[in-house]
Amino acid sequence: MVIETYSSFLAGILINLLATVIIARGIFYPVKRAQDYIFTFLAFSTVIYLVMGLFTSVELSIGVGFGLFALFSVLRYRTDTVPIREMTYLFVMVALPIMNSILYNSGDIVKLCLSDFVIIGVLWILEQKWGFRYDQKKLIKYEKIDLIRADEHERLIEDLRDRTGLAITQVEIVEIDFIRDSADIVITYEEGSPVVPKKSSGFDTISVEKPITSEP
Repeated sequence: MVIETYSSFLAGILINLLATVIIARGIFYPVKRAQDYIFTFLAFSTVIYLVMGLFTSVELSIGVGFGLFALFSVLRYRTDTVPIREMTYLFVMVALPIMNSILYNSGDIVKLCLSDFVIIGVLWILEQKWGFRYDQKKLIKYEKIDLIRADEHERLIEDLRDRTGLAITQVEIVEIDFIRDSADIVITYEEGSPVVPKKSSGFDTISVEKPITSEP
C-alpha cells in the first residue's frame, strides 16, 4: 500500500515534469535561450507541485493555488522588470502544477492529459506566430538633421528604409540635439518582413543604440 502510494506520487511528479520540460525546452528555449528563465520555470513547477501534493483536500489546494497567484502578482510589481512574454510563461508554470496536482489527486487523468496538451498546443501555436504580424521598435541616433522637419517626414522614412533595410512604418522623434546635429529617433518596423532593397550608395551610417520592448 505504501509502495503504491509513493509510486502514484512519483508518477504525478513525472507527468508534471514532462509537461514542464516540453514547454520550457521545446517551446520557450528555441526562441530565447536564457538560462535564468529555464532554471526558474523548472524549479517553480517542480516545487509548487511538491507543495500541492502535501495537501489532501482539493478545496485547500485551490486556496493555496490562488494564494500563490496573489503572491507572484505582488512580486511582479516589486522586482526588476520582466518582459511580458517571460512573465506569461512564469504564470503558466505556476498554474500548471496546481492544475496537474488537483486533477491527478482527484483521479481525472484523462482531463489532466487533455489540459496539458491544450496548454502546450496553444503556446506552441502562439510562438509560431501563425496569422499574426508583429511590430518591433528600435532607438537610433540620426544625423541628417534637415530631414526631421515635419514637411520632410516621407523623405525621412524613405531614407531610413534605404539605410537600414527595414520595412519602417512609423517614426517618432524623441530628442533633437542641434549642437551635434543629430536626433534620437524611434523607428517602428514589421518583424520578419523582407529586406528593403537599397536605392543609393553612400557612406552615411546610422548607429542603432538598443531595441525597445513593450512593457505591460
